[in-house]
Amino acid sequence: MPPDNWLSGCDFNVAGTVSNSGMSSARLTEFAAATRRSGSGRTGVREMIPLEAELEEMKDSRDKVRQTVAGKRPALDIELVDTIISAYRGRAQTLLGPHRGNPVDVLVATILSQATSDVQSERAFRNLKQAFPTWEEVICADPRDVEAAIAKAGLAREKARNLQAALKKVRDDMGRIDLQKLAGLDAREAMEYLLSLPGVGPKTAACTLLFGFDVPVFPVDTHILRIAKRLGIIPPATSAEKAQVILNEMIPADRMLEFHTGLIEHGRRVCKKRKPLCERCAISKWCARREA
Repeated sequence: MPPDNWLSGCDFNVAGTVSNSGMSSARLTEFAAATRRSGSGRTGVREMIPLEAELEEMKDSRDKVRQTVAGKRPALDIELVDTIISAYRGRAQTLLGPHRGNPVDVLVATILSQATSDVQSERAFRNLKQAFPTWEEVICADPRDVEAAIAKAGLAREKARNLQAALKKVRDDMGRIDLQKLAGLDAREAMEYLLSLPGVGPKTAACTLLFGFDVPVFPVDTHILRIAKRLGIIPPATSAEKAQVILNEMIPADRMLEFHTGLIEHGRRVCKKRKPLCERCAISKWCARREA
């Protein structure tokens, strides 16, 4: 199940209105059965809009663009967002960028990335594909062979178990190992389905939607969590799951992908966990840490 308040229990439809229905387990079962019966699905993931949002365009000048969300939380300063985007534009997100538009590859790569570095998870993904060229082969393989292939990613036994179980569930639900039929669901329904897969939490589900389908959601990794706390956007004790809910409310949909990849790169290069290079920081004027 999703974390508390994930998307506030609402469905978002293509017209941007909100309903309180949510997708029940019965709806998930109905969806799985329907996808097995039909060889086609609707196209185009419906756009996820900011949570209970009402966008107010105050002026065209970017330093005065503001967004009010749920009547309580303003958008991030658009200048801060655009500064990060401009600083790192063109520096592709090395882990998921190559898999963009392929939801199953994004899903697998993100599961492998959990609790390890991008370098190690990239190696594990390549080794897995070399050992098992198709995802069907991964499902049918001896778990020990899958573990050996992804050993560089760490937690190999747990990840191998989750990968095989998640891929099998996708195959059973969809009739084949393909997530494209999620494109016919509302964004929240697609999120709930992904969260039903073994080994998939809010960040992994959000990455699958963002990179696999270009749905504007904002995954939060350790770099983004650290930077958001240092900027004073979220309280110091905020969990990654809660931060993801908050930041999804605050970031304009059309900037989520580039801001996500830019913040990760900023965390790697400048706003490091230990000894951040504050003198090189392009967004230091917004930093609460500097004022402390």
